[in-house]
Amino acid sequence: MALHQRQSALEHTHDSPHGWQILLITVRDPRARTLLFLGFAAGLPLLLIFSSLSLWLREAGVDRQTVTFFSWAALGYSFKFLWAPLVDRLALPGLTRRLGRRRSWLIAAQIAIIIAMLLMAFTDPALGPRHLFTLALAAVLLGLSAATQDIVIDAYRIEIAPPAMQALLAATYIAGYRVGMIVAGAGALSLAAWFGSSSAVYSYSAWQATYCIMAAVMLIGIITTLTASEPTVATQNTAENDQFNSRHNARLVALFLITASLFATTFFLTSQVFNAFTALSESSVLIAFISEAAHFLFALLTAIMSGWLLVRYGLVQSHYARATWVAPILDFFQRYGTRPALLLLALIGLYRISDIVLGVIANVFYQDLGFSKPEIAGAVQTFGVVISLIGGFLGGLLATRFGVMRILMLGAVLSALTNLVFIGLAIAGHQLVLLYVTVSADNLAAGLASAAFIAFLSSLTNVSFTAVQYALFSSAMTLLPKLLGGYSGSIVETIGYPAFFVFTTLIGLPVLLLVWLARHIVQIKT
Repeated sequence: MALHQRQSALEHTHDSPHGWQILLITVRDPRARTLLFLGFAAGLPLLLIFSSLSLWLREAGVDRQTVTFFSWAALGYSFKFLWAPLVDRLALPGLTRRLGRRRSWLIAAQIAIIIAMLLMAFTDPALGPRHLFTLALAAVLLGLSAATQDIVIDAYRIEIAPPAMQALLAATYIAGYRVGMIVAGAGALSLAAWFGSSSAVYSYSAWQATYCIMAAVMLIGIITTLTASEPTVATQNTAENDQFNSRHNARLVALFLITASLFATTFFLTSQVFNAFTALSESSVLIAFISEAAHFLFALLTAIMSGWLLVRYGLVQSHYARATWVAPILDFFQRYGTRPALLLLALIGLYRISDIVLGVIANVFYQDLGFSKPEIAGAVQTFGVVISLIGGFLGGLLATRFGVMRILMLGAVLSALTNLVFIGLAIAGHQLVLLYVTVSADNLAAGLASAAFIAFLSSLTNVSFTAVQYALFSSAMTLLPKLLGGYSGSIVETIGYPAFFVFTTLIGLPVLLLVWLARHIVQIKT
């Protein structure tokens, strides 16, 4: 009865004048607690692919450019919309009947995350290219399984609560996410240092123990999944999708695996051609980026055309293929219209570009300035994450009080401008106080912008296609920034850190116009 009353209070709060009252109701809601721990499980793998892994690789003697290329291991986050329809449609044998569609996929993804972490733990990148390649494959597996977990958690969050709760539930989710990042960031760095690894003395056993501990911590996510309740909407969708019998499901999976394999094969076989073109550019970072983007697009288009031919020749009935992959996309364009939908996708694709591109190389930047691993862990992975928690809750409250689009604009302005603070740190060098100031500005802006942006993305989804559409939006959010971020090391080598930070600010300015234009579209639709 109390839970029903809390739900009713939130569902009827349209003008949302009492932000702190809503925050109290949200924190006391069991759904918020579930999202807090699921957010922790989602935040844990990210830094084990990015910053913590980058410091491990640097201590192992891997060059800076190769380290930043490892950020591409997380491209599964950017392409997760390709298999999100399978997560929405397919039942997992032995799990779905017991746990439901959302929780069964969560358990499967979380087990895969633990396996990937253990594979990384038992691979030493310092032993040569073959071991470095094995570590890259394990990191890719971690990225794919973590992206799958994100698909399910995002759908779960949208389905389990009414729209009035989404901004503050997003802040709760971000809080757990950031705590997970503290554990995977500051926690992992502190453990590696405590076990005896440093930039001066590399210890593989220290990093091995660290990643094994991170795999054990991931059990928190599994316990949360097993004790959480299944969303009613997901249960309804399960009944609606019973028409997809095991034979059709197997064919859908086969179609996806074949096209994914063709993408990987095409990308691998054409690498020498595109690398040769890049070499002719005399190490131009812009030409290299365009070449690599064209490389990705060529492989992707080849896979899509191959999938279309396989459907046409009967591997999967066209009705099932359309219902799985095409219908969610058509729904979005039909609801908003072609031009407004494209503008919204452009906003989604560019909104986080400033902080993602900078974030790929941030820890390497701190290390190049002479900051020790404990100093980086304390400032960035502990203090910075606490500041981002404050920013997240502030963003949730402000979005509830003043509207999502206004705070989305504020977040875009702050995300771009705070990158300029890094210039002062680059000039000052090893100044611990200035490091904390820089981290504070960056994380406060990122937390505020993230809370508003998650609520914005949630408002664009149709509950009939929750997982697919949100995965499409979040994939579009990270694809271009991560592709460009993979070249952040090369850009810094060419123009230096101060000019690089100016560059990351400038590429965030077009976002302001896009937010202003999207504001009118969303107002018309709401």
